[in-house]
Amino acid sequence: MTTNQIFENNRGWVNDKLTLDENYFDNLSKGQSPEILYIGCSDSRVTAEELMGAKPGEAFVHRNIANMVSNLDLSSMSVINYAVVYLNVKHIVVCGHYYCGGVKAAMDSADLGILNPWLRNIRDVYRIHKIELSAIEDEEKKYKRLVELNVQEQCINVLKTAEVQHAYRTRGISVHGWVFDIKSGKLIDLNIDFEKIIENIAEIYRID
Repeated sequence: MTTNQIFENNRGWVNDKLTLDENYFDNLSKGQSPEILYIGCSDSRVTAEELMGAKPGEAFVHRNIANMVSNLDLSSMSVINYAVVYLNVKHIVVCGHYYCGGVKAAMDSADLGILNPWLRNIRDVYRIHKIELSAIEDEEKKYKRLVELNVQEQCINVLKTAEVQHAYRTRGISVHGWVFDIKSGKLIDLNIDFEKIIENIAEIYRID
């Protein structure tokens, strides 16, 4: 796709919207009140709004390599703060996807330079769940399971933040772990038991 094509597509998109509703962009400019914060992967095949069927204004989206939530990443922490404290989202979704290049790279031992410290977070997930993962002989199944476990651990990182803990106690914000299956196009809810997780981490990570 060329940049000229992008601007041509944009003109067509604007015309389509205005044909349906002449006030579409005026209304869009008045503000946002999304109910969902979506944290996903930057992979070009995984477009958050499209796979959820979300319209502009319905989802606040943050994407990075392998859908990570690191407390040292000011971008992720700022997004969570803004979405929870100022936008008052009701749901936070961490969505990974099968055949994720970042997870695959973390499973290999290659030196990837500037990517090393980022991928180490995923390798830490592998270390935490080494017994389970080492018992999986099929490499593709192991790869897919690490994708799922990485989503789970990033959800736990979301729950460790002060903003989310406060919102959980005061207004019942919920956290969800999903995986997008590229081969089928389906979203999979991992049905993570966050009540149990919160109980397990409360002693160490609770922030009043």
